[in-house]
Amino acid sequence: MEPPIPTVSASKLFGFDPTPGVVAVEASNAEARLTCALARESGGWSEKREFRTVPFRPWLLVGEAVESIRDLPGLRGASFEPLDGDGLRIRVRFSTWTGFLTGRDALRERGVPMLVYSSPEKQFLMDSGITLFKEMDFDSTIRMQVDLETTGLKWGDPTAQILLIAVGDNRGHAWGVGGRDERALLREFVELVASVDPDIIEGHNLFGFDLPYLHARAAALGVSLTLGRDGSTLRLMPERHLPVGGMTRSVRTARIWGRHLLDTLPAVQRWDVGRGELVSHALKSVAQHFSFAPPDRVYLDRSRIFELWDIDPERVRTYAAQDIEETRRLAELVLPTEFYQAQMVPESYQAVALGGTGEKINSLLIRDYLHRGCAVPLPQPPSASPGGYTEIRRTGVLRRVIKADVESLYPSIMLHDRIRPASDHLDVFLPMLGELTRRRLDAKSRSRSEVMASDRNRWDGIQASFKILINSFYGYLGAPFHFNDHRAAARVTTKGQELVKRLAAELERTGSEVIEIDTDGVYFVGPESLSSEADEQAYVAEVGRVLPAGIRLAHDGRYAAMLSLKVKNYVLEDYHGRRIFKGASLRSRSDEGFGRKFMEIAVDAILRGEPERLAAVYRDTQEALLSGNVSIDDLCRRERVTEKTLASPQRRKSRDAARGAAVGDTITVYHRSDGTLGLRDAYANDEDRWHYVEKLHKFASRFEEVLGADFAIACPKPVRRMVEARLSGQGTLF
Repeated sequence: MEPPIPTVSASKLFGFDPTPGVVAVEASNAEARLTCALARESGGWSEKREFRTVPFRPWLLVGEAVESIRDLPGLRGASFEPLDGDGLRIRVRFSTWTGFLTGRDALRERGVPMLVYSSPEKQFLMDSGITLFKEMDFDSTIRMQVDLETTGLKWGDPTAQILLIAVGDNRGHAWGVGGRDERALLREFVELVASVDPDIIEGHNLFGFDLPYLHARAAALGVSLTLGRDGSTLRLMPERHLPVGGMTRSVRTARIWGRHLLDTLPAVQRWDVGRGELVSHALKSVAQHFSFAPPDRVYLDRSRIFELWDIDPERVRTYAAQDIEETRRLAELVLPTEFYQAQMVPESYQAVALGGTGEKINSLLIRDYLHRGCAVPLPQPPSASPGGYTEIRRTGVLRRVIKADVESLYPSIMLHDRIRPASDHLDVFLPMLGELTRRRLDAKSRSRSEVMASDRNRWDGIQASFKILINSFYGYLGAPFHFNDHRAAARVTTKGQELVKRLAAELERTGSEVIEIDTDGVYFVGPESLSSEADEQAYVAEVGRVLPAGIRLAHDGRYAAMLSLKVKNYVLEDYHGRRIFKGASLRSRSDEGFGRKFMEIAVDAILRGEPERLAAVYRDTQEALLSGNVSIDDLCRRERVTEKTLASPQRRKSRDAARGAAVGDTITVYHRSDGTLGLRDAYANDEDRWHYVEKLHKFASRFEEVLGADFAIACPKPVRRMVEARLSGQGTLF
């Protein structure tokens, strides 16, 4: 019998204030202004918005006794609310935001342990129990998409100019704001935003390109970008670190009063973290991958946009309008998860989309503790915890491959074994996880049973928002959050290792051949008796009986073939011929184009058992590189400029190529024959052909273990003197 899933009331997840239809919150000084959607009498939501003003008292938490801080400069006039328990046990309230800032600085100077939120909106939402978009669907909001067509990519260049602003919305409207008078263009755009009155403005690379370009051109021309619902102007914010999977990327965001700015570029990067499906995160590449691009899609060379604007402006308009349509379609795929999380997390939608999942769980826990008048514990110091279990047992080409996956392994272990933070004395952590799990299962079921595509998409977005939070509860335990617990995290991973090893042993006992084990999943070749998907599902269910009650093993995929190279690096081919590449050894966005193309053909040749074709493509690619018949675009690789790029002596070549670029920019470079890196736009038929022939062999070497003795025959290592002889026309390589 499965243990019951502990649950909590909806107020712990969705906030204890039931106010529906709040689409934005702005807090300042002593009040908060809510932008609210109006409900129609016939049901649903009107496109009209109204403002409501409510009191706001800024606050922070401290761990010292009132007596020791009451008389500090900046705290006179503040109120002190004691909280039950240990840790941060005093809530200090201020009458204004200015008073809060003064008091915060005084406490910092004193070195007092504190919990401080720098966002007044977050403080208000935490304190009031209000969350955004209650009872609304993703498409109930007014969403606007924006895309700029410009003379170039650098908004600071003397020739910088906006030629066209393409605009669309989720109601089927489209506009093209353009013309010779750039000042008039900007003013028309401001009027259009006021007329449409969007809750959300979306764009692809909105923060990295469109908004800074818009801001710079408006400043240069003396145009006020009064895009806020209160008539305030667009503001660029300081640079911040944006979490994307296990990495962080620098981004300079922006603010528009009463509206949310959503960039689909970091959103699709996050979407792709666990999938690794996308070769590029550029809009047009993504649109092609997801089949958003229409058959008549117009593709233009960005370097010729200015020239084409004079020759064929309608073609440029069509190109921009299609950008807008693809942005809207992409937003509908990658943004609903954060939208539905904003119904739970006390943050703006924009902040939810830019924040890490651990902080979202932290906010849910702290909100509940404060609402119940309880102190917030201080985080435990860092401590190492064991990781997930990974092992590869077979490499090469395997047929009839099955994947079995333990559904939400770590959260399931936490629920089954009642593993929670020791500091959670109110017992909120596990019931919250249990409620999210229950709601996710319900939403998943609803998404499968709905007839209308819009209803299916809604429930799928809701279940995905729950899933991301559920899978972050384990990571929360080991991270520097207030309710962390490293011992509890270690118990979870140790139990996870034990269970996945038990699964592998049971698979082998019942006649399967295990290929790879990775934390919560196993790839294996099943017994010959499994002749259909139904057989495989029944087999996986039977194997799953070795797991404790409440921890489920799912049939997570079936594949005609798998090319296994090393742990977390493989190619899967399904029974329809579609392929999934996993791991940087097989596909990396930093690889040169010629290398990616070679790898795809090589994989196909290996899966088809055609070593002679692999040898042929290796020879042909080598010959094309030496003959100068590979385009510069296929010789280039993309490189992100980091602080290390600009400071590290070991990266002198990259630093020289990146001169004039800022941290966070991406440059496209190639190897020159003089040993330096050159920018793609400065290409002068001067590539280092020996370097690229050597790089081709490095690409091929990724298959060396799989091919064994055949590798040296199919892909012989280049010899420099022979290459130089070939380049001088005095010899051949083969």
